[in-house]
Amino acid sequence: MDLEVIRLALKVRRHGGFAAVARLHDEAPSQISRTISALEAELGFRLFQRTTRRFSVTEAGEAYLQRVEPLLEGMDEAGHAAQALTAEAMGVLRLTASVAFGARRLVPLMGAFQDQHPKVSVELVLTDATVDLVAGGMDLAVRLSPTFAGDLIGVRLLSTRYRVCATPDWVRAAPPLRAPGDISTVSCLLFDLHDYRRRWTFRGADGRVETCPVAGRLVISSAYALYEAVRQGLGPALLPDWLIDADLASGALVDLFPDHDVAATTFDTSAWLLYPSRAFLPSKTRAMIDFLKQRLGAAA
Repeated sequence: MDLEVIRLALKVRRHGGFAAVARLHDEAPSQISRTISALEAELGFRLFQRTTRRFSVTEAGEAYLQRVEPLLEGMDEAGHAAQALTAEAMGVLRLTASVAFGARRLVPLMGAFQDQHPKVSVELVLTDATVDLVAGGMDLAVRLSPTFAGDLIGVRLLSTRYRVCATPDWVRAAPPLRAPGDISTVSCLLFDLHDYRRRWTFRGADGRVETCPVAGRLVISSAYALYEAVRQGLGPALLPDWLIDADLASGALVDLFPDHDVAATTFDTSAWLLYPSRAFLPSKTRAMIDFLKQRLGAAA
């Protein structure tokens, strides 16, 4: 039995039909349907019910696919482990991340990575635009979000938290900010995303959640530029811990609400390592995944 055909059936279940999978593979839906039909004939039962109006997984199909999916994942992991023992990481690895995360957390690690893997060259593509990994020829991406979507494999790299911070000089000159609601009385530095520039949500130690409107005269589209504006004393902003931890530790910045968790969208956010497929994962990509998990994953 062709394992790639079973992988195709799993994709059909995940995406809810032949058309979506056909687009991923740049094939006609009829070709995907014929391939699945041949698998069903070999198995002796239907995996999917399909009519012109409805598509669903059969009871037998769901039972079968639930059992084979972890088996295939185990086979992939076994292959990756064997490859890691026999194949030396080499070649050009293209890694994309946001400008701020790349500059703050990835660039300082690249020297150590290249010392460990001297035959790997890294192209670090830093952009705040969302890059299509396949179309952009990327091996790996770091994305900052509560979760991830699309036909990608994801590994949680580290959990992130957000803080409202400002310089000590700004704090001394500003009116007292004793409670989260006081943030609405000052001019904030705002990130140019809808939720970030209109309201921030605070959660106290007692679990009480309070959403506070925010406003300001300076809106910035780059997280790294927003961080620099805070460091220059232009006002308070909502920034992630991975960007400001060193400044908070040194006293260069002050956490205005240290007893609260703060969020613009959700309190549960992470940095994810994303890559297109587990199948035939190159040694260079596995090497970078393992390296970043080791160096940054402790903060998860």
